[in-house]
Amino acid sequence: MDQSSKGAKVSELPSSTLPPASDKQAEKPKITIIDYDEQHYHEAEVKEAAECFVFKEKPTVTWINIDGLRQVDILEKLGACYGIHPLVLEDILSDQRPKIEDYDDYIFIVLKMLYYNEEGDEELGDSKIDFDQVSMILGPNFIMSFKEKEVDVFNPLRDRLRTAKGRIRKQGPDYLAYSMIDAVVDHYFVIMEKLGDRFEDLEDAVVAHPEPGILPTIYNLKRDMLFLRKSVWPLREAISKMQRTDSPLVSEATKIYLRDVYDHTIQVIENIETFRDMSASLLETYLSSLSNKLNEVIKVLTIISTIFIPLTFLAGLYGMNFRYMPELESPLGYPAVLILMMMVVAIMMVYFKRKGWF
Repeated sequence: MDQSSKGAKVSELPSSTLPPASDKQAEKPKITIIDYDEQHYHEAEVKEAAECFVFKEKPTVTWINIDGLRQVDILEKLGACYGIHPLVLEDILSDQRPKIEDYDDYIFIVLKMLYYNEEGDEELGDSKIDFDQVSMILGPNFIMSFKEKEVDVFNPLRDRLRTAKGRIRKQGPDYLAYSMIDAVVDHYFVIMEKLGDRFEDLEDAVVAHPEPGILPTIYNLKRDMLFLRKSVWPLREAISKMQRTDSPLVSEATKIYLRDVYDHTIQVIENIETFRDMSASLLETYLSSLSNKLNEVIKVLTIISTIFIPLTFLAGLYGMNFRYMPELESPLGYPAVLILMMMVVAIMMVYFKRKGWF
């Protein structure tokens, strides 16, 4: 997108294209600022967007993080101060697929931060995978990040900044952007590990006890795999685009690190594809186990029916009540017929056992 087209779009847009604030949006979001260079570090929580403006012209790297997108006027003020396109502000407030867009003066990045929900009830259709959209704006000396939830995977990154561990304090905002993307992608492996444990437990349950309650769990897994695929596949393309960009905002040194993130993304995608195949095979195994279980029940019923066929014949034979049947007058007739019936059952049981039918 070139600057002329951007200017045309801005002129066609009304003064405020963002949705009006609701009652929920009236609540104050949490705004934190981290300003640093190799020698100095400053971290603070501010109440108003105007307090962020003083960092615009500073030569240090400034990270402005907003948790809770509940006041659109804060976005409008930040957008006006830092020259952010109104369409970017709209994308921050709406659900977007992972992407990276180069606006010359800054780079707009959208990621999906994933969480594993231990409390979700799969039998009620609750997904175990929860997410939060993370929007980032990378500028020449700043990074702005926007997300709804305060719980995130950036806390270790903040600790590295506070303690000046590694090279992060010696690098520019592009390295900070790489570190944030890397933190999000690395957390995907935690999700993969949780899902792997779920698949192992489910495989054992499907083979040993294929109960009807397992079916919703399998379908929830398939739905989670579909959601993960939609979240991660576009990210591969976005990171590749950032790695190949000619923007001066991303240095050649940072692009080398982005290759590593790209490789990690490929690994996550491969794991997701493997899990998708496993979820499909789990469904087939479940249906096969149910079929085998049904066959076992039918086999037992068939054996019982087969055993009772000759017994029914004997009982019917001696229940005809003809007057001159020879066994009717014998005092041993009744026990003799019972013994005969028991012998028939015993012979049939031995025969079935040798055939391996039970």
